Amino acid sequence: MLKPEIEDGQVSLADPQFRADVLAGLARRPRAIPARWFYDHRGSELFEDITDLPEYYPTRTEVALLESLCPELHRLTGEGRAVVEFGSGSSTKTPTLLKCVKPSAYVPIDISGDFLRESSRTLSAAFPDLLVLPFEADFTRTLTLPHTIKDAPKLGFFPGSTIGNLIPLAAVDLLRAMRGSLGEGAMLLIGMDRIKDESVLVPAYDDAQGVTAAFNLNLLERINRELGGTMPIDAFRHRAMWNDDRARIEMHLEATRDVSFTVEGRAFEIAAGETIHTENSHKYGPRDARILLRAGGWTPIQEWTDEEGKFAVILAEAQAERPAP
Repeated sequence: MLKPEIEDGQVSLADPQFRADVLAGLARRPRAIPARWFYDHRGSELFEDITDLPEYYPTRTEVALLESLCPELHRLTGEGRAVVEFGSGSSTKTPTLLKCVKPSAYVPIDISGDFLRESSRTLSAAFPDLLVLPFEADFTRTLTLPHTIKDAPKLGFFPGSTIGNLIPLAAVDLLRAMRGSLGEGAMLLIGMDRIKDESVLVPAYDDAQGVTAAFNLNLLERINRELGGTMPIDAFRHRAMWNDDRARIEMHLEATRDVSFTVEGRAFEIAAGETIHTENSHKYGPRDARILLRAGGWTPIQEWTDEEGKFAVILAEAQAERPAP
């Protein structure tokens, strides 16, 4: 729960890190704001809408993979593990996994508290005998998980292609944080999007209905609402592009005219054509994915892909901690 701060006689409930990231991101060149701030309640709702779009292949491809790999996954992980889902959102893929591995508990972790509690109630109703322990937190750092599952073997679940939102060095840091949170003997089931033709990739992030554009622009709405911003929403447009050199889709908010605005009382100017970089979605080939996991403290033990090789689901186990020299 955020503590209110008093500013000029008014109460602010803005996350201090959100404030810091926005102000620093708008001041830097090139301008950029971390993608994790997309996910207020409205942003989380819009992302769930994105996963149902015909252009957005990752969700339906991964769900089909999870359904097909269930028997083998059950054999590899065994029963009774506590499933810990990082960035759980609406937990739409979770029921498939829970039916498969028959866990002792389920811990969904998400930064959007209201959305987390709603999805946890839905999941509890669907699995009335399962212990569900929603955990509102920023999972990008090592966490102390609920004491209830302290001694249980754990299975981390990181579906989708969220790992691709981070530059590789930050992705390694996140995987190490997950390793620290889950502990010895843990396993990790992670989704990774594969490199493919630009004609498939770009529409997945720039859909015909404009849902992804609304998702991107909602970040400006959040800034205005939570940080007292005066950003003119109609002066920005959504842009998605493939960066072949870095094997990633980039999302930007591009100014369509010269704009001046304030955030937290600080003045900013953005020229027409200038962008705010809001998200990366890195794509990984099979070898790159294995290298990334090993660098993050995980040893891949099995990998599954769809027939077209669009998407991969990888099961890894925690590497043993090396004793200090």
